[in-house]
Amino acid sequence: MLKFSNQPHVPSYYAATANDTTRHAPLEGTVRADVCVIGAGLTGVSAALNLAERGFSVVVLEASKVGWAASGRNGGQMIGGFACGMDTFAKTMSPSDVRLMWELGRETLDIVTGRIEQHRIDCELTLGYLTAANKPRQLDELRVWRDQTARDFGYDRFSIVERDAMHGFVDSARYVGGLHDPDSGHLHPLNYTLGLARAACEAGARIHEDSCVTDIRSHGNGHRIATTHGVVEAKFVVLACNTFVGSVAPALARKVMPVGTYVVATEPLGEARAKSLMPANAAMCDSRFVLDYFRRSKDHRLLWGGKVSYSTLEPRDLAQAMRQDMLKTFPQLAEVNIDYAWGGMVDITMNRAPHFGRVSPTMYFAQGFSGHGVNTTGLAGKLIAEAIDGQASRFDLFEKIRHRDFPGGATLRTPALVLAMAWYRMKDFL
Repeated sequence: MLKFSNQPHVPSYYAATANDTTRHAPLEGTVRADVCVIGAGLTGVSAALNLAERGFSVVVLEASKVGWAASGRNGGQMIGGFACGMDTFAKTMSPSDVRLMWELGRETLDIVTGRIEQHRIDCELTLGYLTAANKPRQLDELRVWRDQTARDFGYDRFSIVERDAMHGFVDSARYVGGLHDPDSGHLHPLNYTLGLARAACEAGARIHEDSCVTDIRSHGNGHRIATTHGVVEAKFVVLACNTFVGSVAPALARKVMPVGTYVVATEPLGEARAKSLMPANAAMCDSRFVLDYFRRSKDHRLLWGGKVSYSTLEPRDLAQAMRQDMLKTFPQLAEVNIDYAWGGMVDITMNRAPHFGRVSPTMYFAQGFSGHGVNTTGLAGKLIAEAIDGQASRFDLFEKIRHRDFPGGATLRTPALVLAMAWYRMKDFL
């Protein structure tokens, strides 16, 4: 089953600045709970917190450490909505359901900001997000999106930043304009995950690290989930494994693909220089399909992300490869050192829509956040808790979305995706 255990967090900037060193003992013996959550990333701890608040007894099993995978090493970009367009939902939903999906996408932001305030999570939350256009046609597309959201959903908080105003966001000549979202933003993802885990424990959930699941067996009264040294007997199971879900549910794994993404952190630049690079302190990404994303840190570094690998192979000399990309936007940082370079896998779906559902009436899953996991995971945890508690209408909306298997099977699907992405990379240059 899950093939990693007892591993520390990767040596990232986030691990070096983590503000919670709490460790959770491995599972030993047999315990009983209403719900067993498998995975202590953002989806798992969010589900555990919401379930515990509703009075359920919850045990979380984590094969490594809380926030070990994508939840603790991503770019920290909190992006409202979903990775897919709203037309993806319109293919299988009524207009009223599509509008509800829009509202759920904005609710993801309220969930994050609310949890941070409620539990006093120190994770450097900063509001403001800019999607930057590399070409005039991309800026035109952003105008269309702004107008569509105002017309179809009554949302008027997006604003276009013209080229002559871009200096207020970024000291670079690379972009021709952008779309500003004041409600999205950025944060320290590992500290946010650790803060949610602490809140879940305070609400009554039990987390066990270094507890690799080796077997799940279902029976009439529930499920028996085994680890190397213990067993959980539970009525409900929540699979919050993302790219590792194939170890426990191979059929779900066919609906998602692991994709490598990478981040570097510069040495501290000093407050004045960091502010001069990104005066508004908004998170940013560009408009290409294979995009760059970047932001400032609290201690005045530049965090630069991108170099997406659809082959899952890490670029050779990662720090230098990422540095060369960074200098295309910020050539003025040519003499600046890279202090940290790391990466990891995120899971994407074919249509980039999140994949929530049930394996059985008492086994739930959420996966396929496709780069929007910082906040969409909070919604997943909330909706799973609602559904287990008998209020499934919002969760069931996601089961209306059609998700296809990645073509090529276990052997050929990664090469097939690499070829497909080569086409999109070429389109970025057109």
